[in-house]
Amino acid sequence: MVRELLENPTPDDLASFLDEHLRAGDELVQVAGACEVLYAGRAASVAEAGDYVVIVKADGSVQVQGPRGVKPVNWQPQTDEVRVAVEDGRAVLVAERYNPAELVRVSFETPALAVALRLEENGNFVLMGSEAEMQRALARDPDVIEPGLTVIDLELPTDVGGIDLFARDSHGRLVVVELKRGKANHEAVHQLDRYVQSVRARYPGEVRGVLAAPAVTAPALNRLGALGLEYREVTALPGLGDEAAKQPGLFG
Repeated sequence: MVRELLENPTPDDLASFLDEHLRAGDELVQVAGACEVLYAGRAASVAEAGDYVVIVKADGSVQVQGPRGVKPVNWQPQTDEVRVAVEDGRAVLVAERYNPAELVRVSFETPALAVALRLEENGNFVLMGSEAEMQRALARDPDVIEPGLTVIDLELPTDVGGIDLFARDSHGRLVVVELKRGKANHEAVHQLDRYVQSVRARYPGEVRGVLAAPAVTAPALNRLGALGLEYREVTALPGLGDEAAKQPGLFG
């Protein structure tokens, strides 16, 4: 499982480590330590220098985790290019997506630990609860999918079926969300694309398409990128346990 581990690497050593293991294409890489994070794309944000764990998965997705909470400080679920360099005495990792244009730049100030892992897939992860429960849970808390997302309608009818979640993002753009409890495949991408095309024919302005699932196959992720659609990893349903606890028991 562990391919290589470095403690307190120099900038050159960390850059070489990242370049080697990211090129392998089948490893998960983590770097823990003080760093700065810059995001540019649909919005712009900067995470001030602090201690973070940076995770780059084999599919190129990137997460920057802080010391608390489930949600990453920043993330890039789809990337077209991940590159590494040494700039001004620091190792720098850049994860870039071309369409839409998005970029996450991590500058490692004082890296404490770098580890490369090869994880075997042990089957599909399926969220607890039905897809209807998943739909209701995410409608109550759409920030799990994307911060600033506002749900407009559930099961919005179209000429190709009902849209799971019809929403608007923080910039006012319409968002079509397709939900899957298990690992999403090429058929889920095809279904989302049909919904997006139907909505674009009915409503003016930009329409985004988002596939929300606990996992996605590599071919499906590549197809999403080619179609200009997006993937959001959802591994927990907010409030589902609370909702179940409120259901009346058999004897009152």
